[in-house]
Amino acid sequence: MTPQPISTSHHRTTWNSNSDSELAPPSSPAGSENLRLSNWLRVSWSRSRQALGDDDRPAAAYVERVSTDTVLERAARSVLPDVTAYIENEPVSLILTDANGIVLSRTGGDSALFTALDRVDLAPGFRYAETQVGTNGIGTALEVGRPLLVDGDQHFSGPLRSFSCAGAPVTHPITGAILGVVDLTTAAQNSNTLLLSFATLAAARLRERVLDDATELDRAIFSAYRSACLRSSRPVVAVGDGVVMMNSLTRQQFDSPDQMAILERTRDIGGETTPVTILTDLPSGTVARLSYEPAFTGSRLAGGIVRITKQVASRRLSAPKVNAPIPPAIAGAGPLWRHTVQAVVDACRRQDWLVLDGEPGVGKTALIRAAHQLVPDRGLAVLDAGALGDDLLTVASDELDSGSDLAILHAHALDEAHLAALADLLQDLQAQEPPRRPWVVLTRYPQDSTDTSPLLRMFPKSVTVPPLRHHLDDLPDLVRSLLDTLGATGLTLAPAASNQLARLAWRGNVTQLKKVLEDTCRRQRSGVVELDTLPPACRSTTRRTLTRMQALERDAIVDALSLHAGDKAAAATAIGMSRATIYRKIREFGIML
Repeated sequence: MTPQPISTSHHRTTWNSNSDSELAPPSSPAGSENLRLSNWLRVSWSRSRQALGDDDRPAAAYVERVSTDTVLERAARSVLPDVTAYIENEPVSLILTDANGIVLSRTGGDSALFTALDRVDLAPGFRYAETQVGTNGIGTALEVGRPLLVDGDQHFSGPLRSFSCAGAPVTHPITGAILGVVDLTTAAQNSNTLLLSFATLAAARLRERVLDDATELDRAIFSAYRSACLRSSRPVVAVGDGVVMMNSLTRQQFDSPDQMAILERTRDIGGETTPVTILTDLPSGTVARLSYEPAFTGSRLAGGIVRITKQVASRRLSAPKVNAPIPPAIAGAGPLWRHTVQAVVDACRRQDWLVLDGEPGVGKTALIRAAHQLVPDRGLAVLDAGALGDDLLTVASDELDSGSDLAILHAHALDEAHLAALADLLQDLQAQEPPRRPWVVLTRYPQDSTDTSPLLRMFPKSVTVPPLRHHLDDLPDLVRSLLDTLGATGLTLAPAASNQLARLAWRGNVTQLKKVLEDTCRRQRSGVVELDTLPPACRSTTRRTLTRMQALERDAIVDALSLHAGDKAAAATAIGMSRATIYRKIREFGIML
């Protein structure tokens, strides 16, 4: 399968990356296949222009990677040496990347080709995603999800047009997730359609090796999942060690917030060795019954299969609801947030024990305190499990003896011994009926949660507090409430500033929003906050996580642009950066001017 030099009759398509007119399709020969190729190429160039503008020389970013032992890298160690032997002494380089387009290895080829690849940073550690360098064999294969050949002038970046690159995604044989890309790169004059065939074959070899490498447990959970999907007409979710699968019915019947809540609740019971059925309220207002069955290989637990039924009501949930008011201390009127608040208020009034899941900073503690204010005849003890450590059980016992309700924060911080001891402490109380029984609520970070299954049977309900990015319609009310809390009653946000806040990812949720408003109050104490008054971090719409150095660089650019009234050339000079670089950084960080 040694790639052959391209024939002299090969057609090359020329695209003008500097044109402001609508992108024109390649002037390739007529035919349905060529038209199909033109379509994906046109869309790719449109994505590239949207991400990179008119920059004809976008640069790949270097990403510092921690040494890992991924399933793809393990497969590559046994497969790629044999594959590379086929192209030994040929002017073709075999490149392997991860699912983010970061180059993991580069083999084969000759010294001249390696030197040329080094000049365009197509080397280990550099990221060749489409958002970094535009249309290319690696990044575009990741975007499209299928093998493709990007030939010469079809590249978005000028320096890449001297190459031809054939990229083929490597997918996980069990989950279907894209693990990375196998790419064959050669000089454009050596291009050949066999490059794509070779890359596709190499990807298939890696996929087979990944399957061989899949653990016995993975195979067992996959077999159980496939059997459940064939035998059931209901939504099905499978959770194993590092494997999560859901069938199409789950995606069709539940939106993204509901899916996340289902997965988090499924992980809670995933370690059980006997069948379990639980009811859970979902963010949409739906009540779901989750029927869990463990899957074994021999005597080892491989994971669990969960069959889901919508709109199932228990006697407790079907009882007439108390028309409880929304606590005045809680801002936000969007349907998702109102449903979450109402679920916590109802549980508190009925003294239903509750597990409150949610990312850091979403407001779980504030929600508990606000709900409890509606029952002033009962006290509430709020205990931080992480801070109290070994003293938690003693303090919790004293508070319960005094008749207080109990909120235990960060239950994921407890080890198995403490969880078991807490279960013993609550065992007798759980059997009591209201009003003698206190209200007990646990909070956890679902992505870090320890298996709290010994406690789950005591808590009939679980409510997931949505991240801020899932209910941005509540952002204006939250901003007003937080500003009033900070004493900035005379401060308001201009529409442009409010719109900019709504574009941000808010990975730190309400806690991050509060810090932003605190910073804003230090800059301006009254009047209308315009876009240029927001902290530098809010002037960037990038969704990726920045390193400390990248964040400092972004803030320096924002400050320089503000100081020079948006003059990019003056800002670049002020911080010792070329004009081309500052333009690229503005696009990379999504800085709003």
